[in-house]
Amino acid sequence: MVDARWHTRLLDTQTSRRKLLAMAVVGAAGMTVGAATRSDAAPPAGGHTYRLTVLGTTDSHGNVYNWDYFKDAEYDDSTHNDVGLAKISTLVSAMRKERGERNCLMLDAGDTIQGTPLAYYYAKIDPITGGAKHPMALAMNQIGYDAAALGNHEFNYGMDTLRTFEGQLDFPLLGANAVDWNTGEPVFEPYIIRTVRPGNDKPIRVGILGLVTPGVAIWDKHNVEGKVRFEGIVEQAARFVPQMKAAGADIVIVSCHSGADTSSSYGDALPYPENASTLLAKGVPDIDAILVGHAHVEIAERFVTNEQTGKQVLLSEPLKWGMRLTVMDLDLKKVRGQWQVASAHSHLLNANTVPEDPAIADMLRGDQKDVRGYVNSVIGTCLAAMSAGTSRYEDTAAMDFINHVQAQAVAQAIAGQPEAGYPMLSIAAPFNRDASIPAGDVTVRDVAGLYIYDNTLLGIVLTGAEVKAYLEFSARYFKQVPGPGTYAADSITNAVTPEAPTGTPDYNYDIMGGVAAATSLSYDIDIAQAVGSRIKNLAYAGTPVAADQKFVVAINNYRQSGGGGFPGVTTAPVVYNAQVEIRQLLIDWVAANQVIDPSDFFVQDWKLVADGGEVVVQDDGDGGRH
Repeated sequence: MVDARWHTRLLDTQTSRRKLLAMAVVGAAGMTVGAATRSDAAPPAGGHTYRLTVLGTTDSHGNVYNWDYFKDAEYDDSTHNDVGLAKISTLVSAMRKERGERNCLMLDAGDTIQGTPLAYYYAKIDPITGGAKHPMALAMNQIGYDAAALGNHEFNYGMDTLRTFEGQLDFPLLGANAVDWNTGEPVFEPYIIRTVRPGNDKPIRVGILGLVTPGVAIWDKHNVEGKVRFEGIVEQAARFVPQMKAAGADIVIVSCHSGADTSSSYGDALPYPENASTLLAKGVPDIDAILVGHAHVEIAERFVTNEQTGKQVLLSEPLKWGMRLTVMDLDLKKVRGQWQVASAHSHLLNANTVPEDPAIADMLRGDQKDVRGYVNSVIGTCLAAMSAGTSRYEDTAAMDFINHVQAQAVAQAIAGQPEAGYPMLSIAAPFNRDASIPAGDVTVRDVAGLYIYDNTLLGIVLTGAEVKAYLEFSARYFKQVPGPGTYAADSITNAVTPEAPTGTPDYNYDIMGGVAAATSLSYDIDIAQAVGSRIKNLAYAGTPVAADQKFVVAINNYRQSGGGGFPGVTTAPVVYNAQVEIRQLLIDWVAANQVIDPSDFFVQDWKLVADGGEVVVQDDGDGGRH
């Protein structure tokens, strides 16, 4: 049976652990935070009406500071987002000041302890299982969360780390569908009920249910198998929402680490979908609002109609990494003595409009210093410099290194499976022209520069015909030339296509290779030919590739899920998907092996030709010949 304490845990939202800033918080535009939405401010309670504000974050992924550890500089991106819980804290304090602290609840929808060097440091370098305090726990406690849902990445470092993190929190970690392997009962609290007191009126009991995507069963199988099973989101909500209502919940909020748009990266490998928040809103009555996570998308406000009651359920997702704060306003009224939601709306606040909360920034300054020291620390030696600067037009050791590590990881993971006998390939793209690993000492930051995105690794099965089609699609990156000769790099790369009217970006040019010289994939790209007819002399280990030959291909999640529109990958059988971040995989490989010897993996896999003749490319940066 579910422990009765989960039915009766009633805590007032006005707790001593909350720290409300005494000063008004001024945004970058010079106005008080929330000034653009003053019409949303809480109306006075009266006439048996009340506005409850639910604040929410998700997918913070180890971001406390607005900091890019791999650049060792303040975080910035093309749209000038800011990140981190220190900025979220400022927004939360401003909203509590505006709405009234007792009228606000603070929730999170998961994925907290993985994703940055700060998160990795306190899992592996100075682990919290050894006594360290996790900066994410300290920051979230300082902010004053009421509850958080489990995310799938909470399980990445094993159950001991997760339980230690849970024990450092001042609020419950909820996971109704994470159940005991044998009994089927939740191994984390499934829900809590908070009491909100609207003046002298009848208290409002708010039920908060936590759910996590069932994909954990695949992605972290080695950490959870035999211990924790993951039931369907809709199925477990259908079990627990009635219990919450029977326990006295007037309204029900779900913190759901599962995307809004129904889909599964693992196909039909599990009986439950990965992204099920919309299905949840449609299928389970008596849910009033859902804080959505996992998908890393921005949903300010979305309504889904419940199919049984016709009631509108509010959904909101605040992007990722602490870039946004969800603000849900639930206007309640009493009907026959019971509180219920009369109307609901939500919007998002942008973290780039406010400064960091100095209380959090100062509290974790020492942790930040330690992590920056780690990122800049030497973890290995490279016997020869490897630059990615020319990788977009010639085979380089830098790209072969990525492919070598990826292929090796997938090959080791599928040992014992039937697919282990297939030839092993890997794809990588020249993400960063400035990336290089120097000869001599190599730091964490050097390695990370080769892989600037947060992609995770998968293994899929492609036929020889599909491998060729994939490479033909990739070769659209090159502009057509009249014949052999010498060309400037910019004159042959970044071709305009219907899908890329301003030019194909470097990250949509994939290079495919094998594990080592004896098992390499070789091919020519004839850029004098029309798109679709450029891949020549395609061979594996010196033997022409047969159309029906089967390969296991190491690929990143962005590409496998359809990013870039490459053919064959979204429907290909998946043989490996442990949600391992490729960048961290490269770092771990160097730390474990200590020495990078390019001669161990660099093979001239591919080259540019024109009508079979030589193509010489001059680098546009310095005019040097390559």
